[in-house]
Amino acid sequence: MARSVSLSSFAGVPLGRPLLMGIVNVTPDSFHDGGQYALAELAVTHGRRLLEEGAAILDVGGESTRPGAAQVLESVEKERVVPVVRALAGRGALVSIDTRHPAVMVAAIKAGARIINDITGLGDPEARRIVRESGAFAVIMHMQGEPGTMQAEPHYDDCLAEVYDWLAARVALCESEGIHREKIAIDPGIGFGKTLEHNLALLKGLGKFHEIGCPVLLGASRKSFIAKLCGGIPSQERLPGSLAAALWGASQGAQILRVHDVAQTQQALRIWSSLC
Repeated sequence: MARSVSLSSFAGVPLGRPLLMGIVNVTPDSFHDGGQYALAELAVTHGRRLLEEGAAILDVGGESTRPGAAQVLESVEKERVVPVVRALAGRGALVSIDTRHPAVMVAAIKAGARIINDITGLGDPEARRIVRESGAFAVIMHMQGEPGTMQAEPHYDDCLAEVYDWLAARVALCESEGIHREKIAIDPGIGFGKTLEHNLALLKGLGKFHEIGCPVLLGASRKSFIAKLCGGIPSQERLPGSLAAALWGASQGAQILRVHDVAQTQQALRIWSSLC
């Protein structure tokens, strides 16, 4: 079993065991639960349930970034997420905002979000400024291309090495601009500009990312690589594969697991940890 580097906490939460980041999609078109929680009150109820099931962090998103997704207007995204962030943060939840848009980051932070989860890895200088000046924590994710086109023949000479180098360089850039390393978690971006073979290489080499010195987040829940390994099953049938990926991530020392199914993942982790 791979061991993570010695990191005590992230966003004030101890890292002694994998933290579960529960997904709250306030979108009509997300790949798994699009439309289920598009109304703010439904999303808030869902988020509260995830907390009861054991989520340490709630990741609220108002723009689907599934392969082929169209970009959402910032004004629409803010309308979707701000009421949900405000309601959940107001109840004491540790809220992450899943966005690539600086204006949405600012609005979400004002509403109580404490973590910025950016699929572009804080590529926008304005996003880095916002994180630095607000004191927010950040998740830096690797993505090749844009959501609309990222699965159009992604190519790497050495996927694991290239994603590692990119994340290490982006963390160094953030540090050079005044964002402390302890404020950053890293995500190799399973399914974001990667083929099945690329995803498997990243999962097999997940332990390497600890060398960067930041908490490692794994987001593999319900993703299409599971379908490709299991006969093309729809997202609704990918829970067993998602649990297997989560346990693999835990065995490789991933400190944060981003999941749709908190109760089921919590149960699987409890058995796994009792046997390790």
